[in-house]
Amino acid sequence: MTLITDRAELASLAKSFNGKRCTDCQALSCIGWESIPGSFTTKSLEQVGTLRPEDAAECWDEDHPNGTNFWSEAAPISMGFHPYNKSDVYKCKQCGCLYLRYTECGGYYVDERIRLLDPKLIS
Repeated sequence: MTLITDRAELASLAKSFNGKRCTDCQALSCIGWESIPGSFTTKSLEQVGTLRPEDAAECWDEDHPNGTNFWSEAAPISMGFHPYNKSDVYKCKQCGCLYLRYTECGGYYVDERIRLLDPKLIS
């Protein structure tokens, strides 16, 4: 899988989407992080990259310079910070919409989360 190592690479990929989402993708809001709805077919997405360097040190810090929080729609996409440093990049096979995905593993649950890859939010 292609390791995306810098902001420019990620921004270039994000800008490759023409902005017209298919019917399946329109069912997702995911401007900020959200759980993948059970009704959404993840088979329509293909992994095109990862932000997870293999040998990176664990980092659970989040980046919220403007008072945002984890769930905020305006939260920056900061590659070196959680959860982006544990995310993969996916593309819709039909319309080309780009997403970030990661799996949250809590003590009693596993939750797949998804967020639109908005080039304006990449920091």
